[in-house]
Amino acid sequence: MRPIDERAIRASFRNATRKETTDLQLPVNFADIDFERLDFLGWVDPKLPRRAYVVVWRDDVLTGVILQRAEQRVLARALCSWCEDVTLRNDVQLYAARKAGAAGRKGDTVGTLICAEFGCCRSVRMLPPLAYEGYDRELARDLRILRLQEHVSAFVGAVLDDVQG
Repeated sequence: MRPIDERAIRASFRNATRKETTDLQLPVNFADIDFERLDFLGWVDPKLPRRAYVVVWRDDVLTGVILQRAEQRVLARALCSWCEDVTLRNDVQLYAARKAGAAGRKGDTVGTLICAEFGCCRSVRMLPPLAYEGYDRELARDLRILRLQEHVSAFVGAVLDDVQG
């Protein structure tokens, strides 16, 4: 992911009101974020723990969406639909995003299961276990990173679908 700043993040949200983008709590310190190891930036609002944010580059456009967390966490055995990690025991959370544009104003939403604390970027960068002799673990990791990028982009695309057309 390319480095971004507060101003770019606030301007990126497509399914938010001006008040929501003004009030959102940003990640602590941008200097501490290793953008090289991120495919998206995701965080939970410390003041509103049921609200979360995801910012990703899609087609060279920085795009952010606001998410709502479900009340209860899903069992740790559930599969994150973004990183599809089956080896870690991460809590998975149901997140829903109000659609952008007219559909969102009508109340339409899109939901998916995601690692509760957005640890997907870290998970896919871990070398997978050796599945068989000759298994290319580096290639498997690269493919997992690519799939994560595709899944996040597809989810954000589903939030934007009536605006993009």
